[in-house]
Amino acid sequence: MDLKNAFSTNRDTWDKKVAVHEASEFYDVENFKKGKSSLTPFETHALGDVKGKKILHLQCHFGQDTMSFQRMGAKCTGVDISTEAVKLARNINKELQLDTTFLCCNVLDTSSLTSETFDIVFTSYGTIVWLPDLKPWAKMIQERLKPGGVFYIVDFHPIAWMYDYNVSPPKLKYGYQQKEAIYEEYEGTYADEKSKIESKEYSWNHGLGEVVTSLCEAGLSITYLKEHKTSPYDIFPGLIKNKEGLFELNEGLYPLIFELKASNPSKDK
Repeated sequence: MDLKNAFSTNRDTWDKKVAVHEASEFYDVENFKKGKSSLTPFETHALGDVKGKKILHLQCHFGQDTMSFQRMGAKCTGVDISTEAVKLARNINKELQLDTTFLCCNVLDTSSLTSETFDIVFTSYGTIVWLPDLKPWAKMIQERLKPGGVFYIVDFHPIAWMYDYNVSPPKLKYGYQQKEAIYEEYEGTYADEKSKIESKEYSWNHGLGEVVTSLCEAGLSITYLKEHKTSPYDIFPGLIKNKEGLFELNEGLYPLIFELKASNPSKDK
């Protein structure tokens, strides 16, 4: 397929989403500017004390998580494909008088914009679905990690992406290991379902085996892979809020998110 067109279509959609997301309760920009962290307990627990660490945040949208880590004492660089998202991120960064760096490019092209290496490379919640092939993604991650550096991803579980959520109730439609792109057109966005924004999106499903193998083939060593029945975000239909404030399926039939941590034993490996 024409990947250039697919990436361009996705970029245009995310450019349109930025203003809607900035105004949404989901992103709560007003309280973020007052000091509220956008990070969830999963990533803060996994990465611990980041003070003094250099962090590369992949597919950062308009950078709230990136700047949240910056506030914790890290030196952060965020990358996103959306021109409007990076523009907003830079504006908020300037307003808050932070020293976060933001780069605008396809995440697969990150190494063409920076030769820095980082202690931590981080990505989260709805990122790898926008990539047709994880091998160049994993290679770029290894390139940008210092020896001994850590890669961490927390993302929605690939089983959750097997459903078509544009119908009610959601229908099991897409393959767990489907190689073909999934194209969808729909009105609204997860941050504001009442918005009239028209989303046109190409995405790709990646099973956990593909995620693990791509990182291993790039030279990273897997520390752990965890699956959780809960999600910090109420973005799938029919979720219920538990006593910990997380969201889960009433039947709990499959996990909603996964976490993976890996290390870079050597940049020459």
